Amino acid sequence: MKSIHFVSAEEAVKAVKSHDHIHLSGVAATPIILLDALKLRADAGEVEDLHFHHFHTEGPAIYSQPEYDGKFFDQGFFVGPNVRANVNAGYADYLPVHLGESQKLYRSGALPCDVAMIQVSLPDENGRVSLGTSVDATYAAVECAKTVIAVVNKYVPFAYGDLISVDDIDIFVEHNEKLITKGFAEPNETEKLIGKNCAELVPDGACLQMGIGALPNALAIQLLDHKNLGLHTEMFADGILKLIKAGVVNNTAKKIDVGQSVASFLLGSEDVYNYIDHNPAVAMKEIKYTNDPWIIAQNPNMMAINSATEVDFTGQISADSIGTRIFSGTGGQLDFVKGATMSEGGKSITAFASRTKTGKSKIVPLLNPGAGVVTPRADAHYIVTEWGAVDLWGKSLQERAKLMISIAHPDDREELDRAAFERFGPHYHNFSI
Repeated sequence: MKSIHFVSAEEAVKAVKSHDHIHLSGVAATPIILLDALKLRADAGEVEDLHFHHFHTEGPAIYSQPEYDGKFFDQGFFVGPNVRANVNAGYADYLPVHLGESQKLYRSGALPCDVAMIQVSLPDENGRVSLGTSVDATYAAVECAKTVIAVVNKYVPFAYGDLISVDDIDIFVEHNEKLITKGFAEPNETEKLIGKNCAELVPDGACLQMGIGALPNALAIQLLDHKNLGLHTEMFADGILKLIKAGVVNNTAKKIDVGQSVASFLLGSEDVYNYIDHNPAVAMKEIKYTNDPWIIAQNPNMMAINSATEVDFTGQISADSIGTRIFSGTGGQLDFVKGATMSEGGKSITAFASRTKTGKSKIVPLLNPGAGVVTPRADAHYIVTEWGAVDLWGKSLQERAKLMISIAHPDDREELDRAAFERFGPHYHNFSI
């Protein structure tokens, strides 16, 4: 095991050269101190044409800003609020990939990884550090990068699972700063209804994949009376933590990783970060493992619960964009959809409010021009709104249209029904549900 020699952030980023491709730890663990130091080099004209790759990041995203055009160029695997406007203005870009395959971009050499800029925990007695809240594709980036720069931060939780050795790190920076947090989002009345409709599809003993936000929180509240739930997911937040602390999620009914909650990245309150610290009941694994459909499918009654920006009559699910405007990313939705549908007793559930905040129906005859199909119609199963739940699997296009309209907002149903009749012809009205 090598001895650790710390340098300043300004010294560390001297290892970055013009035209390098840089992987960033994501979500709560983005190494902002290294980005600030790299900004100074860019301001001095010392580097240009740097390409950044990452999952959703939190905090200031100087690598996507118009004033650094030509110096920094962001090509993230997922588009968060801090880069969304610049992606849609063309100053940054989105690299479409199933999150489970993001690590393969590095390992296959399809995407260069010259520098990995990461945050890690304090090392243990064996010289291993944890990637804490951002294992995801960062684990592969550390494996593949020519240079690994790590910020050692005492506030990064030491999470068991996929650990790295200090021998795999080239440059160390010491900087203790609390991770970015995101508080519990209180669900509104519509989200509470959606949560109730989803919860009715979840049996005791099920294994959950669900994310962060008011809708997952609404579902978590509705699951408090369930028993022996498990967790195998990309990420979790405070809603799931409530279920864990209530004993509802205990992972006893799983067939793999029994007794452990499995995730790959996190964003939540300090309670979430404290919970995973040195906790053998949590395994933070690389995205290759968490998002592998064959691994997901090994747990029975796997419930993949995702959302959508809009869904058309036939079950095409758009989740990464609103028309041509990129909103988020492909994420791991299809990874878990496939895994859940291969699981014994598993279900793929897509849940969303029937209308946008501006009152437009999210159930549409045709997707907006340019919208990305994240889950194809052949993979669409349960669709849930505040008005109910329907199962599209095994249903024809016309049957699907009837089912989708039945869970649209009541004020939108007549117009949608008219559009379905115009699309499918006179036999459409012969179907009943």
